Amino acid sequence: MTASRFARPIVIQLGRHGAERIVFDVNEMAAILLRDFSRNTKKRKIAMDACLQVLRGEAHAAVARRAFVAAALEAQILRCD
Repeated sequence: MTASRFARPIVIQLGRHGAERIVFDVNEMAAILLRDFSRNTKKRKIAMDACLQVLRGEAHAAVARRAFVAAALEAQILRCD
């Protein structure tokens, strides 16, 4: 399967006054999903499952990226896709 790095990074902002973060790969995205998402929603779970699939070599990074963008939109932390 392909590398876990994204063709285009994702920009998020954790917290109202937090600095923007640029997410470049699936490893970083998985850490954010585990540590920084406050609500355990269906979209968060889908994104976490997609990360695991990429890390196992069962899916492309683009699949996890799309799932993360959906979860970030739901959590209202997406700044730039």
